[in-house]
Amino acid sequence: MNHPAFANYHVAVVTGAASGIGLAAARRFAGLGMNVVLADLPGERLDKAARETAAISPHGPGSVVAIATDVSSTDSLKALEAAATARFGPVHVLMNNAGIQPGSAVFGAQDAWEKVFAVNLWGVINGSRIFAPAMIAHGQTGLIINTGSKQGITTPPGDPAYNVAKAGVKAFTEALQHELRNTPDGNITTHLLIPGFVYTGLTANGRTKKPDAAWTAQETVDFMMRSLEDGDFYILCPDNDVARAIDEKRILWAAGDIIENRPPLSRWHPDYADAFKAFLAKDRPDIS
Repeated sequence: MNHPAFANYHVAVVTGAASGIGLAAARRFAGLGMNVVLADLPGERLDKAARETAAISPHGPGSVVAIATDVSSTDSLKALEAAATARFGPVHVLMNNAGIQPGSAVFGAQDAWEKVFAVNLWGVINGSRIFAPAMIAHGQTGLIINTGSKQGITTPPGDPAYNVAKAGVKAFTEALQHELRNTPDGNITTHLLIPGFVYTGLTANGRTKKPDAAWTAQETVDFMMRSLEDGDFYILCPDNDVARAIDEKRILWAAGDIIENRPPLSRWHPDYADAFKAFLAKDRPDIS
């Protein structure tokens, strides 16, 4: 049984919908009989994604539309909201999923930081702020799903701009959920999707075959739908390599850096390597 927001002829808007998790979500929503708006940068990839999604819809191609959108632009997001509403009516599901990962370094190119923040963080913040007021006002059940990352929680070394942006998505989505649940007569909830290792264009890194450790985008959306049905806010996805128990231990260890006054990112600090290994295995000899 699906969450009531995913009803026949309800309206879903998905950013970053031309590929990966966004496309898998758009296809799932269309298969449920929803009217679906696929938003992404203009081009054949977006047009092809819309055609593939329309082919799944029981209501035919008229129930699916592609709208070229740059989520780093507030004006573009406002135009997306206006166009989606004009085409299909009130929006019930908004999935702020668009993301980029060009790579970054603490003292690396400023341009990389600004691009990642503009898409991965401001795209989520502005998308939520632009769509939410009308979603609240129409009074029907609805969802805002923001795609975060485990890298925004445990912040591993290697790509600080991405980590900071995704940490901001987590903090913003928590604040948004608090705001929505304290809105009188509000029927909109928000949820943080935290994918595991998913084989997409963003993570392929030149590979043409899915690694055994990775989930498909469809598996991730399947897990998301079950979690939404259960009312979960934190949709912490496993994959074929990392079970939830390991994720929980890693998250606890990261929080423990503050509580135990350890150096930041102590999980990757040579002086704490043995302690982390022992922590990971404690009470779970099957975890290493």
